[in-house]
Amino acid sequence: MVAGSFSIEIESPVEAKRLWKATVDTHNLLPKQAPGLISGITLVQGDGGVGTIRHVNFTPANKDFSYMKEKVDLVDEANLVYGYSLVEGGMLGEKVASVSHKIKYTPKPGGNGGCITTFTCNYDSLPGVPQDEAKIEEIKANNTGLFKQVEEYLIANPTLYC
Repeated sequence: MVAGSFSIEIESPVEAKRLWKATVDTHNLLPKQAPGLISGITLVQGDGGVGTIRHVNFTPANKDFSYMKEKVDLVDEANLVYGYSLVEGGMLGEKVASVSHKIKYTPKPGGNGGCITTFTCNYDSLPGVPQDEAKIEEIKANNTGLFKQVEEYLIANPTLYC
């Protein structure tokens, strides 16, 4: 088993609080903003807070898996941190034993708007599964691309998630 982690830092012109609110509302936002990748997100349990289970269905554009279930682990509005872990589907049981994510929004200093978004992924691979650096880079690129789609949507809709 290989324990690993990676982080992505993305500078954004969108205010941290707006991105935070969009993240908390991911189940409504992403199917609209990324219909080519996500066909739907259903809250299986909970209301979006800690303990909520989300069922994410992917379109055939995601060649690795058709769905995953995520559990919301952390909703820290004061520090703009959101965490969730994989509980079913995805690569769980095939390549990884566990996966957790944390997203933190840090306002840019100086009060000029914008923020730094830090996306961190921690994982444990299954025994005998080697670390795949190419796959990690693909995941980073996919997460960055999805973030940029949401960012563009918020820029185009300046009153949304205010």
